[in-house]
Amino acid sequence: MGSAGDAGAGVVNTTRGAATERAAGGVVWRWAEDDGVEIAVVHRPHYDDWSLPKGKIDKGETWLGAAVREVREETGLAVEVGRLLGDEAYVVRRGGRPVRKVVRYWAMRAVGGEFTPNDEVDELRWLAPEKAEELLSHEGSREIVHRFRLL
Repeated sequence: MGSAGDAGAGVVNTTRGAATERAAGGVVWRWAEDDGVEIAVVHRPHYDDWSLPKGKIDKGETWLGAAVREVREETGLAVEVGRLLGDEAYVVRRGGRPVRKVVRYWAMRAVGGEFTPNDEVDELRWLAPEKAEELLSHEGSREIVHRFRLL
């Protein structure tokens, strides 16, 4: 894997001819009233799933640049970037063919902005990390939240 500063397009062809789609996102958190933390979980109507905010890397964009941009686009929130949490990898189908998707996540503290429902995300919930793990639709995303909880 490359470093946080690696540039790349959304889909990168590997030497074996298989494609890898690269995306980035964040575990966006804020302080809760009980001195704990809450994290943002988003509902994507197109997939009817609950996810962490994330999206594809644009050509010439870094992993981290894409993560901050995608979090802003999906949630409306400005963030302060924290620790790298690692990657989630899974297979998606594009044009009937399997494509390996790798999503790199950072811990990100919300420092401003406001959520407005949009085409990609129609709902955002602030939840305790344990509750977020229960709601998230994909095991890989639950593992990323687990890593966040260990910080």
